[in-house]
Amino acid sequence: MGEEDTVNKINFSINDGESFFANEMSITFGPAQFALDFKNISPRVDMRNQDGSKTFVMKHNVILVEPFQIKQFAKVLNDAISRYEMEYGNIEPPQAIKKAEQELQRLSKQESISHDVPSYFG
Repeated sequence: MGEEDTVNKINFSINDGESFFANEMSITFGPAQFALDFKNISPRVDMRNQDGSKTFVMKHNVILVEPFQIKQFAKVLNDAISRYEMEYGNIEPPQAIKKAEQELQRLSKQESISHDVPSYFG
């Protein structure tokens, strides 16, 4: 093995990163980039808390993307969603979310009705 064999050798070190479940996300942007902020919010139970307080832990994974690349990403994502729905059916909100939305609508209608009722207490 000569010196020229080691000159053409390339080594790669790949960091695959960690899996991350996001139960919330937000997108912000400026003139030069979009920021995709993937969030994981999880409650923690600590029996030592005697004051009854609750602890929530929030983790963020933020991805910064140039505007042209985010537009390309949107095309790829929309294509993947279309293919998914062709194979598995339409993506619908889970029943629990539908139920919560209906309850929220019902409550907001009740509040708007209660504001229209005259008050006889001054």
